[in-house]
Amino acid sequence: MDTYEIIQYQSEYKSAWDDFIRNSKNATFLFLRDFMDYHSERFEDCSLMVYRKDKLVAVLPANKVGSTVHSHQGLTYGGLVLHTKTSFNIVLESFQLLLSYLHNNKIDTLNLKLLPKIYQKLPSDEMEYLLFLLKAKLARRDISSSVFSVNALKIESSNRLRGIKKGVKNELKVAEDSNFKLFWEEVLEPNLMQSHNQKPVHSIDEIELLHSRFPGNIKHFNVYKESKIVAGTTIFETETVAHAQYISANEMGRKSGGLDFLFDFLLNHFSHKRYFDFGVSNEKQGTQVNKGLLSWKESFGGRSITHDFYELETANYYLLKDIYL
Repeated sequence: MDTYEIIQYQSEYKSAWDDFIRNSKNATFLFLRDFMDYHSERFEDCSLMVYRKDKLVAVLPANKVGSTVHSHQGLTYGGLVLHTKTSFNIVLESFQLLLSYLHNNKIDTLNLKLLPKIYQKLPSDEMEYLLFLLKAKLARRDISSSVFSVNALKIESSNRLRGIKKGVKNELKVAEDSNFKLFWEEVLEPNLMQSHNQKPVHSIDEIELLHSRFPGNIKHFNVYKESKIVAGTTIFETETVAHAQYISANEMGRKSGGLDFLFDFLLNHFSHKRYFDFGVSNEKQGTQVNKGLLSWKESFGGRSITHDFYELETANYYLLKDIYL
């Protein structure tokens, strides 16, 4: 095995980390430190950097809870991030060493939530194979509904077509703007509290901070009837995907076809992206599906992709030895 070194991330490595993320084949802007660290006080960061012959070849965005390391719990997805030129053998050696490092530092378990394939810029399934060799446990699997833009299905649902026409009749207007506060306070927060007794993952201060740091990646669209907001969505845009992070409408928006009108607009607006992702429709750790929500997403042409969560014992690092003929 070549000379490798594992370094735990510190702020002094921010530039090296961010440069690596920008040149990786399986990362998005969520892995940049200005995104990861906006809520750093909530997590004990345990992000790791793998060097081979003094060159950074892989990073793991992660946090620590007791004797378990998670691919960062503050992020939607994660896993081992790889450079575009990284070969399978380097991934193998890097991950074996990383697991050995964790094991030697009294970390018993590594939980990984992998990056869904639609976000990959190049084929990047090395980890799925290594997890198979390591006898990792598939602990959870969600389904997310995505539209493949180059072969998008035509909207044929009578309900969706009726909703779009209703939006036209009500003279709804879609505006891309940065008025997150109006949407948060008048639409999103009241809806989530009433329907699920929950708050958004991001507070209004947090989403405004993230937007200020990533204006090219975090975009917001409100729907207005005359001068009144009726619906909206926040989009997280990556190189390959436009992802609807938040979707909500108030009572007037539901009556006037606000969301149908909005997403008919957005599917065209983001047709240059490889995928438009509506997000997951799962509850209870992936074991149940919100049928109505899933059906609404599918009626726009969304079809299911999986988002996988794995649990593995770091002591199994030895299973990656001697795999070659």
